[in-house]
Amino acid sequence: MKYGFWLPIFGGWLRNVEDENMPATFDYAKQVVQSAEQWGYDTTLIAELNLNDIKGMEADSLEAWSTAAGLAAVTEKIEIMTAIRPAFHNPAVTAKMAANIDRISNGRFTLNVVSAWWAEEARQYGGQFTEHDERYERTDEFLQVMKGMWTQDEFSFKGKYYDIQNARLSPKPVQRPNPILYAGGESPRGKKSIVEGCDAYVMHGGTVEEIQAKIDDMKNLRKAAGKSPLQSFGMAAYVVCRDTEEEVAAEYARIVDMKESSGYVGYDDFVSKSQLEQQVKLEDYSVSNRGLRPNLIGTPEQIADRILAYEEAGLDLLLLQFSPQLEEMERFSKKVMPLVEQKREALQALSN
Repeated sequence: MKYGFWLPIFGGWLRNVEDENMPATFDYAKQVVQSAEQWGYDTTLIAELNLNDIKGMEADSLEAWSTAAGLAAVTEKIEIMTAIRPAFHNPAVTAKMAANIDRISNGRFTLNVVSAWWAEEARQYGGQFTEHDERYERTDEFLQVMKGMWTQDEFSFKGKYYDIQNARLSPKPVQRPNPILYAGGESPRGKKSIVEGCDAYVMHGGTVEEIQAKIDDMKNLRKAAGKSPLQSFGMAAYVVCRDTEEEVAAEYARIVDMKESSGYVGYDDFVSKSQLEQQVKLEDYSVSNRGLRPNLIGTPEQIADRILAYEEAGLDLLLLQFSPQLEEMERFSKKVMPLVEQKREALQALSN
């Protein structure tokens, strides 16, 4: 299992807690990522939203790509996965930026392709927000342009959304043929785009059974399309780790205590503009990306057992959220990660 985490560019992950002691500043983001490298984390995911979806539209939030470039220069080994939303970008320029950050990081830059869901943000920032399936049509062309720019000396493309003629990109990315393209999607149209154009599949939080079904489905779709197997399957999850079940229950009650908050402003767009396989309840929305559903909530022993169950289902990457970030990431790295390894070794010994 690889351990990743969402970079706290929104000042936290809890919509009902005003101050989580994790400011939306580059200095704090740098401290988190550099500490994570020391603690054994493999990946950080930098979400891309121009408005703060967690604390409310008026709150501070960091821009994803400039943050990624800054972090690439001050880290050594962690993978920097940054979201890209075609509705807000020119694909040829994006390919150039991605190649440059990949060079800065010496091949550690990857992309999470997101076809967008927040209509109000698009209105404020001039994004091209269209109907669900049309957003994926744009994404398909966007990926074709980026891949062409990364792999060809001179590239031309004329489609419904983009017209690129005799374009050159140099230097190319370190990663060949391209930086890894992660994407998530639950609708048939979204899955088609992932099968045809991406390298890895990332999912909202789900139970072991739900995640195994999604992995098996994506493997079958990929095989039916004549494509090679996907490189990775990842899942979002929020962690509550405490030494006793009483402490766990108290912390869980705190994070789902429903309060009036501007952080819930995007809820209606999220559930109505996306085609989701599992309904998101307002309580679940207290934490983003269905992070409570995997139930990585408990003692270190309980959480380690659940992680191994996800491994058995085919998951190989966790994209975790914590609050407060530094303190809880360190706790997880010292109490859960080694325990997962010990339990895995014990299980392997029994099977031999």
